[in-house]
Amino acid sequence: MLQVNKRSSEINRDFAEADGSPPQTLTSYVEIVRRQFPTIIAIVSACLLLALLYLFTAAPQFTSSASMVIDTRKVQLFQQQSVLGDIAVDSATVETQVEILKSENISLAVIRDLHLIDDPEFTGSGGGLLGAMIGSLTGLFSSGRTSSEFELTRKSLQRFEHSRTVKRLGLTYVMEIGFTSRDPAKSARIANAIADAYIVDQLEAKYQATRRASVWLQDRIKELRTQASTAQRAVVDFKQVNNIVDTGGRLMNEQQLAEVNSQLVMAHAGTAEAKARMDRINDILKQEIPDANVADALKNDTIVKLRGQYVDMASKESIWAMKYGSDHLAAVNLRRQMAEIKKNIIDELRRIQESYKSDYDIAQTREEAIKSSLANVVSESQLTNQAQIQLRELESTAQSYQAMYDNFLQRYMESVQQQSFPITEARVISAATTPLVKSSPKSMVILGAALLGGLMLSFGAAMARELTDKVFRTTAQVEEVLGASCIAILPTLDEAAASFPVPGKLGKKSDNPQPNLLRYVVNVPLSRFAEAVRSLKVAVDLNSIVRENRVLAVTSTLPSEGKSTLSSNLAQLMAHSGARVILVDADLRNPSLSRALAPHAETGLVDVIAQKVQLEDALIVDPETKLSILSAGKTSKLLHTNEILASQPMRDLVARLRSKYDYVVLDMPPMAPVVDVRVTSSFVDSYVFVIEWGKTKMDVVKHNLRGAPEIQDKLLGVVLNKADTKLLARYESYHGRYYYQKYYARYGYVE
Repeated sequence: MLQVNKRSSEINRDFAEADGSPPQTLTSYVEIVRRQFPTIIAIVSACLLLALLYLFTAAPQFTSSASMVIDTRKVQLFQQQSVLGDIAVDSATVETQVEILKSENISLAVIRDLHLIDDPEFTGSGGGLLGAMIGSLTGLFSSGRTSSEFELTRKSLQRFEHSRTVKRLGLTYVMEIGFTSRDPAKSARIANAIADAYIVDQLEAKYQATRRASVWLQDRIKELRTQASTAQRAVVDFKQVNNIVDTGGRLMNEQQLAEVNSQLVMAHAGTAEAKARMDRINDILKQEIPDANVADALKNDTIVKLRGQYVDMASKESIWAMKYGSDHLAAVNLRRQMAEIKKNIIDELRRIQESYKSDYDIAQTREEAIKSSLANVVSESQLTNQAQIQLRELESTAQSYQAMYDNFLQRYMESVQQQSFPITEARVISAATTPLVKSSPKSMVILGAALLGGLMLSFGAAMARELTDKVFRTTAQVEEVLGASCIAILPTLDEAAASFPVPGKLGKKSDNPQPNLLRYVVNVPLSRFAEAVRSLKVAVDLNSIVRENRVLAVTSTLPSEGKSTLSSNLAQLMAHSGARVILVDADLRNPSLSRALAPHAETGLVDVIAQKVQLEDALIVDPETKLSILSAGKTSKLLHTNEILASQPMRDLVARLRSKYDYVVLDMPPMAPVVDVRVTSSFVDSYVFVIEWGKTKMDVVKHNLRGAPEIQDKLLGVVLNKADTKLLARYESYHGRYYYQKYYARYGYVE
């Protein structure tokens, strides 16, 4: 505060621009919270009050939940497959069932079963004070019109779906059904009703699907029965037309063919046997004496007997021929008997030969007859085989229709059984019970959310206020934005300062209380305001070590920032300390200082510059502080005040005042409305720039100072005026009430 300002403010400005906005640190955020603490408290309190108001006015809600599982195990009452087929239960199926639970079909079923359209909770305005107010407003606009049943149903459905929750528990097959109501018993009843309605809906859906399948199966069975009968009749008719007869599962011609073929084989064998016998008998006839083996084979008793006699006689004849000679009569008789027996054997063999020949002829005839029958049967089989191709097609068609008919008939019987025993995969594993504790509003959660939301909202509002608060409030802001020193922070002065008496002829105008503020440092020398002005004087004196600093110009950016009050009090302070000081009102456009301190002055600065009066005749001296005051004079008709201030007589006057007084304090006009200040840089040693605390925008001050480099080069420093010490304590605690009350009070300073 008491440092000597650098000569080159351009360097300070470049430094400020290069520095930029400092990064936000934890300390800076803490400072923001401290500065915006009332705003934060107000917003947080408002949020908590709103939360409490909601908690007091909102109707309590109770939530009851029921759990339902989709069981993947099938309950088999009958050992057959379902008509509709078994669909594997997966995640998509469970999610589908969740959506079915949320469907309007289930909701409307519950509303209809529990008569919820007659419940005021579903068709009324809702619970709580807010709901009653909304209901009253709705009643006013409805003009007494009675809602239809459809409107009541849709309104109940909307409330019902808003209060119902259905969700899947994790990756399980369990679904949780919840319902929220003002009545705890009602919430449990409705939650259970939703589960029951879902199960009934599933059973009804399966029943309807099974019934529709049964009806379709009946129609299909009739059609298949007709088709099967037609196909079987076609097979029978075709067999009749084509003389196809089957016995024992085989066609008659096939059986005949097999039998005739077997007979032919047997006949051929018989013929061969007969021929063999006939050939053998022919061979025997060629022998002189038939072989005994043949006789044995023939099994003929006559031949066997004759053969025995022949052998006995042959033995005797041999014996007698050897004994009596071959010509012996006995031997001759024996030989004659033997010849007779031989002739008889041959005759018997011839008879047998004729018999064998007859058998052979019969066998040949029989074989030829069988061959002829076989040829006929083969011819008939060939014709039958061609017809069998078509017969097989007809039989295959008939079998297919019969199989389809049997299958559909079985399915129909299964569907009839399923209609009698409906089964669903869903079952309730935990029924909803009456809740004992309300589910909403949750007081601690709402209060916590309100507190957290209030803190976030208040911090956002605080940051917004900080970002939009583009005014000067601290010395750091002045040094950072303008690159100039903040010499002093002057507290705001209230109207109570006007109660102090003004000596002499100053302030005779009774309707203007401002003169007392213009000499506040004299009336209240042990005030914070007076001490801040003293710090300004010390800065002026320290700056005098570097360069001459006797002509001081006090200016501001905008009117009503307190530059005239500061000029007067600074001059009063310097004069009260014993220095020779003159206060010049150089604000020729709006000489408010002259109107306050010398309302009846006839001459002033303008007259002295125009050499109409002498300087001594235009001065007014404060009898208490010996302060010389040069008013502006008559300025109502002046158009080019900047030319007057830039004139050579003005520079000569300032040079004369410089030699005559220790301090020359010029009350200059503000920089934004007029350009008068810029023309005074040739004879002013230092400028004191007054900024109204918390009001003057930073960009306005920066624009005016950068547009006047000649003033910025001679800028002694900045004074923040009209500071609210209570608010200032939140921005800079060492400038606030704590600093002045806790430390300055020990040295006798007052408010």
